[in-house]
Amino acid sequence: MKTLDLALQGGGSHGAFTWGVIERLLEDERLQIDGLCGTSAGAMNATVVAYGLMQGGRKGAIDLLYKFWKKIADEQKFSFIQPSLYEKWFGDSGKLDYSPAYQILDFFTMVFSPYQFNLLDYNPLESILENLIDFEALKSYKGCKLFVCATNVCTGRAKIFSGEEISLKAVMASACLPFLFKAVEIDGNYYWDGGYMGNPPIFPLINDTETSDILLIQINPIRIKDVPRTADEIRDRINTLSFNTSLMHEMRRVNLIQRLLQLGLNLDGKSRKINIHHINPEELMSEMSVSSKLNADWKFLLRLRAYGREAAEKWLSENYEKIGVESTCNLKEVFL
Repeated sequence: MKTLDLALQGGGSHGAFTWGVIERLLEDERLQIDGLCGTSAGAMNATVVAYGLMQGGRKGAIDLLYKFWKKIADEQKFSFIQPSLYEKWFGDSGKLDYSPAYQILDFFTMVFSPYQFNLLDYNPLESILENLIDFEALKSYKGCKLFVCATNVCTGRAKIFSGEEISLKAVMASACLPFLFKAVEIDGNYYWDGGYMGNPPIFPLINDTETSDILLIQINPIRIKDVPRTADEIRDRINTLSFNTSLMHEMRRVNLIQRLLQLGLNLDGKSRKINIHHINPEELMSEMSVSSKLNADWKFLLRLRAYGREAAEKWLSENYEKIGVESTCNLKEVFL
């Protein structure tokens, strides 16, 4: 059996792609997941998987992931962005551009803050997670290690929640979009979406697990084909750049340390060889605008899940034998 840590990037509804990847990995009994580190939607996927594993092993995690994403789709039926409207505007292809609803929401949040229009700080994801997961029980789980990243609003630093710190509030902090929700307060500190400072962070998996292989599941494209020209395209690209910046910097640091180790240099005496693996549906995601991250239509989510399963199947067939042996992600080509 081979062991992997999973680093899960955030990206709203695009996290359904990650759902498909994880589901396929869980079905492969040759693999064991030792650590999970996630941000935003990645944090939610990671938390659901950890609790599912604790409650019912692989099948428990697979079943709970399905329930989680189905509840998200069901919740949207009661929102102002109806799935039927998505099909009307975008057809059945899943290729989304900026919807009228998204344009209205985007303009509205530029003028009003959640402290003005969301006085009760309502977030439908909170009740979904609360109903699915016993966070007090999850704190005591000693199996797969769980790390959740949020951004400290006042210090600008990444905060990693793990162990006894894991809570419903911690996961909601990791997914707190500041234009839609009030900052989440935990122990006198205030947090926004973790994607601003770690999407996802890699260092918790390196420092706090014994696993030598990390599989990064990335859903924000680094490269795009064309230069953005419209205002919407420019805002979209700024969004993906900002949510990849911290990951780019951290991967450069990982690459430097691994190069030094190859030269026989271990500056702090604590560094170790790490194999980095990568699943990145860059072409698929680059065709989808940021507005599609709000699309929780069940057909769309299932389509992304299917893409994720296909990507995981391809990665396993090409790279399984290299787990524990060497990196399959060229850090220099992808991140430098």
